[in-house]
Amino acid sequence: MESIDGNKLIEKLQKGLAKDGIKKVDALVKGLKELRPYALEEKDPTLTKVTRLTYEHLEENKTFNIPLPPEEAIAAEVEEGEEEPEVEMIVNEIKNDDDRVESLDYLLSLMLDRENATNKQDMFEYRDALKEY
Repeated sequence: MESIDGNKLIEKLQKGLAKDGIKKVDALVKGLKELRPYALEEKDPTLTKVTRLTYEHLEENKTFNIPLPPEEAIAAEVEEGEEEPEVEMIVNEIKNDDDRVESLDYLLSLMLDRENATNKQDMFEYRDALKEY
């Protein structure tokens, strides 16, 4: 996020999440609703949509059930002359509240630095997962 006030709000949400977990859903929803106008002002449709979908998900479910985006497994070194192995994807799951906190915290960190190509891709993954849920 480009806005200093928007970034401060995200950091405040992350601190509350680290302290209280997802127990204070209403505070998370309120903070995300306050954050959305900053995304609108910056004319970032993905950030705007993810922010709205996230607070709607929290309101509806009273928790965060979206796992971390899938990630590539670290491949072993390939010897000369061998074929490149297929990339294996690790699919993350939500098993407990720690997983929920970690995933929501990661999503918030993506909002802080969304210009990074990997972060953009992960933001799209969250958007799609929230829409499908």
